Amino acid sequence: MRAQFVLCAVLSLIPLLVAGAEPRPGDEAIEKYLSGEARLVSQNVLANVETREQWEGRREELKRQYFDMLGLWPLPERTPLNAKVTGKLEREDFTVEKLHYQSKPGLYVTGNLYLPKSTKNGERLPTVLYVCGHSGKGRDGNKTAFQQHGMWFATHGYACLIIDTLQLGEVAGIHHGTYNQNRWWWQAAGYTSAGVECWNGVRAIDYLLTRPEVDPDRIAVTGISGGGAATFWIAAADERVKVCVPVSGMSDLQSYVTDKVCNGHCDCMFLYNTYRWEWTTIAALIAPRPMLFENSGHDTIFPMPANERIRERLAKVYGWYEKAPGDLFDIGITPGGHSDNVELRLMAYRWINKHFKKENSEVAEPPLPPFEGKQLRVFPEESDLPKDSLNAKIDETFVARGTPKTPTTKDEYSKWSKQLRDGLLNQSFREWPDQVPDASVREHRDNGLIVLSTDDDVVVVAAHHKLKKKGERSADKPERIWLVVLNADEPEGKLPEWASGVIPEGQATVVLSPRGCGESFGWIRKNPPNYVERAHVLLGRTVDGGRVWDVQSVARWLHEAEGNELSIGVVGKGAAGVIGAYAALFETSIAEVTLVDPPTSHVSGPIYLNVLKVLDIPDALGLLAPRHVNLINAKDNAFDRTLTAFKAAGYEGRITRK
Repeated sequence: MRAQFVLCAVLSLIPLLVAGAEPRPGDEAIEKYLSGEARLVSQNVLANVETREQWEGRREELKRQYFDMLGLWPLPERTPLNAKVTGKLEREDFTVEKLHYQSKPGLYVTGNLYLPKSTKNGERLPTVLYVCGHSGKGRDGNKTAFQQHGMWFATHGYACLIIDTLQLGEVAGIHHGTYNQNRWWWQAAGYTSAGVECWNGVRAIDYLLTRPEVDPDRIAVTGISGGGAATFWIAAADERVKVCVPVSGMSDLQSYVTDKVCNGHCDCMFLYNTYRWEWTTIAALIAPRPMLFENSGHDTIFPMPANERIRERLAKVYGWYEKAPGDLFDIGITPGGHSDNVELRLMAYRWINKHFKKENSEVAEPPLPPFEGKQLRVFPEESDLPKDSLNAKIDETFVARGTPKTPTTKDEYSKWSKQLRDGLLNQSFREWPDQVPDASVREHRDNGLIVLSTDDDVVVVAAHHKLKKKGERSADKPERIWLVVLNADEPEGKLPEWASGVIPEGQATVVLSPRGCGESFGWIRKNPPNYVERAHVLLGRTVDGGRVWDVQSVARWLHEAEGNELSIGVVGKGAAGVIGAYAALFETSIAEVTLVDPPTSHVSGPIYLNVLKVLDIPDALGLLAPRHVNLINAKDNAFDRTLTAFKAAGYEGRITRK
């Protein structure tokens, strides 16, 4: 059994590897910030409800938010499954059907359906959907590593469907987009592989209900590790699941963020926390359906203190429904580490027996010889793999992108602008204040750098550059203070060479390295596990979203320092220019924005949570009217949309494109 969890064992070492990495000056500050945010979000346990009536009154909206955070809202169309059985294996007491279905067109799910031979004609069987953990079995698929579950259920009067995961299945896709593939656009698109695993499980139940052997009123789901997480995803999403046993599949925000346990986890373990939930709320959506919450006592990637906190919270919810403690909700703990051990399996079997067969006696797991992995393949040879599979690139289309139609009239612009702004505030900048607080000076350094505080435990670095003589000012340009926003790889405090000729002569500049940028307060960037960037989305944030806050905060500081006499211009190159543009969307003191070499899409950055579900960069820039906007080296046709929007708003003369 230990071989099954080689991948998870390696992942569990990641926190130790990061701890041994060379520290950076900004590590302590950003970790303190993230821990503070985790504490703040954790106060929102179970959406601040205290009674069963309050809980049930909020469930419908919480369910919608849950689907949204998985990238499943609006719910995808239930397209034809096109299910096919490709082969069958027989043992004395059970059979195994090798099958596949498409949860979306081109998104293939491979699985093995274990069925008892003793079934009577017309008999409907209690049924278990088993979802797999991270076990690398290559072309055989990770379903083959968990076959003993299917054999036990089939020899005890159950139907059991074991399905492959996306990354480790026969038709392989990718789980680790942000963990180690630098696919940060997943965060911008609102795509998480957890959403795929959830939807594949929901569609597995759709398939099971087409089978004459399956009792639709007795369907359970269980799995360990990644399968434990998927058990939560599926059971919370689908009321047809009547019983669930998640095994080592969930921790809480204190564990994931403050204790950095997220470093040991794949992206499929996480949704994007847009609505700032404590993780326990996901599990609470399953109540009052029976749940056995299992774990091992020395599991390093699902540590027991977090399990105890989750157990206490869930016991409160289930207490509103249970006739006796342990009737609907219980916990199961075994000795040892992260492993699919026999004790965990037997507890799961007994729990499911208790609720589906009204049996609560001890169970045993007789040794059954495993099948050779290749025997369980749905697609035996490479040539059998489907040519129309989209598994390897399903991340590009799984979540629908926002495609707003560019307005052409002032009336259209007004409606368009409101719709997109509302979308940004709902999806990407939730809880954004009407006015970000002014930055405060913490330190003036001898080298001319100014250390500023922009948020709790967040520090940034800026530097003034002297104002030229008044006689050198350009007469046709209004007087501004220009805030130059730097990217992470640009030296702090220095006016970059590209700014020459971009900022009007005779005007003052302040060069800003926002959070995580520059030498003074940069933080560790270790790929994997990309702790800082991944921890942010567990809190409903992104690093680049925080940088927008920094630009706003420093702009307000500059504006107030000048006695409100001078307006602010913001300029940046590449992603930094777009960060400045978004700051201008929310900050009235910013009157002009200049973008040099702007990217055409948030796929290239900057990354704001879910932003591509609403709009893309050319649309966002169109929202800046009536501010002055200068586009330099923005030759791509995508920016035609920006100019069209300005023209529709009646401010065609306030945008230039070079």
